[in-house]
Amino acid sequence: MAENTTVARPYAEALFEAAKGEARGPEAWGEQLEGLAELVGMQDVRAAMSDPRLSHAQRYDILVALFQAPLLPGMQNFVNVLIENDRLLMLPIIAHQFQALKDADQGVAQAEILSAFPLSDEQVSSLVALLEPKFKLKLKPHVTVDTSLIGGVRVVVGDHVFDTSVQAQLTRMRDALVA
Repeated sequence: MAENTTVARPYAEALFEAAKGEARGPEAWGEQLEGLAELVGMQDVRAAMSDPRLSHAQRYDILVALFQAPLLPGMQNFVNVLIENDRLLMLPIIAHQFQALKDADQGVAQAEILSAFPLSDEQVSSLVALLEPKFKLKLKPHVTVDTSLIGGVRVVVGDHVFDTSVQAQLTRMRDALVA
């Protein structure tokens, strides 16, 4: 996986730089990139895009037809470059890296919040309000329910993990007793 990330990084960086120079900016480019990445992530589409019997033009035409929306001119060129360099299947990784570049440029970070129970919008807002000053970034929360936590929450922002779950506390207690 690290190798794919390394290969995808220059594509994401080049696309981000191109998007910053365009009138519609990284938001519009990011939306199209996410849609294309979602398409390429589908098993049937991956199989079709990997078919050696298809020419580059045929792959492009199929992908654009499946996307069902007009691509920005720069995005058209980008997709053609990916097809020519046999990197089209890396679109999901490129999209993830593009989003990270866009977030960093805007001073935003993704916050993955795992909770033992569903959280109300109010609870998520107050948790984010507590964490934003610590990171000095605006956080975009993504909440997931994980009943294995037993209680509490686990928050992942970049490389930082805040785990106040009951499961983590029990693990720490077990480790302390065994040591």
